[in-house]
Amino acid sequence: MSLSPLSVPTVWRLARLDFDSVRQQHVLLYPEGVVLLNDTGAAILQLCDGSRSIRAIADVLRDRYQCDVVEDVTEYLTQLAEKELIRVG
Repeated sequence: MSLSPLSVPTVWRLARLDFDSVRQQHVLLYPEGVVLLNDTGAAILQLCDGSRSIRAIADVLRDRYQCDVVEDVTEYLTQLAEKELIRVG
């Protein structure tokens, strides 16, 4: 599965973002397990609310980090979509 910058992702309804206080790390929890997230991964997923396209998410992050991240965001979300942790509308 390959996503485009126009794809509109949302976190799977059975998955949720959380902060693991023991590990001091953001996590994506789902029924079969957990994905440990770095700060950038958490920032991307926090913006996956079903109303923003990948390009819009990348624009927010570009302003925050002062660099073009559309390819990185697309690749990251494609990997999560392949694992069925995000849905695309």
